[in-house]
Amino acid sequence: MRVEQRARRDAFLEKIGSRPLVMGILNLTPDSFSDGGRFVAPEAALAHAAAMADAGCDIIDVGGESTRPGAVAISEAEELSRVEATLAELAARLDVPLSIDTYKAAVAARAIAAGAVVVNDVWGLQKDPMMADTVASGEAAVVIMHNRADKDAALDIVAEIRRFFARSLGLADIAGIPRSRIVLDPGIAFGKTARQNVEVIARLGELADFGCPIMVGLSRKTFLGSLAEGGIEGQLVGTVAANLVAAMHGASIFRVHDVAEHVSAFKVLDTICGGGGPASIRRQP
Repeated sequence: MRVEQRARRDAFLEKIGSRPLVMGILNLTPDSFSDGGRFVAPEAALAHAAAMADAGCDIIDVGGESTRPGAVAISEAEELSRVEATLAELAARLDVPLSIDTYKAAVAARAIAAGAVVVNDVWGLQKDPMMADTVASGEAAVVIMHNRADKDAALDIVAEIRRFFARSLGLADIAGIPRSRIVLDPGIAFGKTARQNVEVIARLGELADFGCPIMVGLSRKTFLGSLAEGGIEGQLVGTVAANLVAAMHGASIFRVHDVAEHVSAFKVLDTICGGGGPASIRRQP
């Protein structure tokens, strides 16, 4: 990792906990559930990334393969063709740090070389046996996300997430990834029922003892439509409301499509709760 990348990585990590942080989503995919195809063209992708940076996001997460339920898997070569050049261009043009949303070690390695400082792995280092070593050797930070191939309504979902994280953190320790560079994501809407998604948000505090910051990615998720009359999953209000609740239960980083609105909402929340970041938000009676 280059010197300027390390500086961006460390600046991002040092901000965690000072206030709610916003990760802007940049999908370079034709089939993502919410905005598939909108930013496939390089000019559109660069313009959208710049707009999110101007709106105040703390990091931009670039993805080249849809991970929605039922999505068709693509090859490593296809994923790289979608993300590599755009990542390099973004790293050259923007000051905001970049994350690569991938579960493939080879893609992660090339993305780090292109300028990414965080690897956001939706399979938590457990899909590709080379991922932990790739993150470690690349000196990247990593988001370890919980995932399941199938839903099981009978599970104590938080206990299952804890078991998954314990395995992933063991892999990270063996590879030599410093705990200070690890973020945990409970994987809301990945292999979970609507009831389990709600339960995870309400029980986020039970993950605090791992000693890692918590990220949530619930932007525009379908389950939000079950929580209010009229099916609001595609509406901004449902996502903002759920993210504010997640902040009050201990989340520090929020992966969202709508950056400006979340930046404003978190400023209001942080101000009302005393401006001390997530810890002060959680302390409110």
